[in-house]
Amino acid sequence: METQNYQNHRKLKPETRSHLIYYICVISLFVLTIIDLCHAICKGSGRFTASLLVLTSFSLIVAYFLFRSFSLKAQDRAIRAEENLRHFVLTGKLLDKTLTISQIIALRFAPDEEFIGLTERAVKENLSNDDIKKAVKNWKADNHRA
Repeated sequence: METQNYQNHRKLKPETRSHLIYYICVISLFVLTIIDLCHAICKGSGRFTASLLVLTSFSLIVAYFLFRSFSLKAQDRAIRAEENLRHFVLTGKLLDKTLTISQIIALRFAPDEEFIGLTERAVKENLSNDDIKKAVKNWKADNHRA
């Protein structure tokens, strides 16, 4: 497995490609059902069935986004808790409340030696998540993010 760093940490992993494939299939299904509905309207028959298919395919799209957002939100909460615990273990204090979730997520790539200083810098300078990632010298990989 390739060592994770700033340049390659956003690459699409094999396990996340399934999300992309599912999304393409559902969007294709939605487009095809709309085409079918247009044909049914022109013919004057089969409109009810075609309408149900459009509604079903649209529901699948909505479900995809809801399920994906729920799992990412749960991961964000877990990362916040993990990094808060790590900060507490290293300093005896909880993370600063002004840090945003995107900043905390970026801080997870910092090793313990850089974590405290980078956390303080992020609070003082209001660093973006990208700035935080660029500031990490010895990248700590996170291979468990979905």
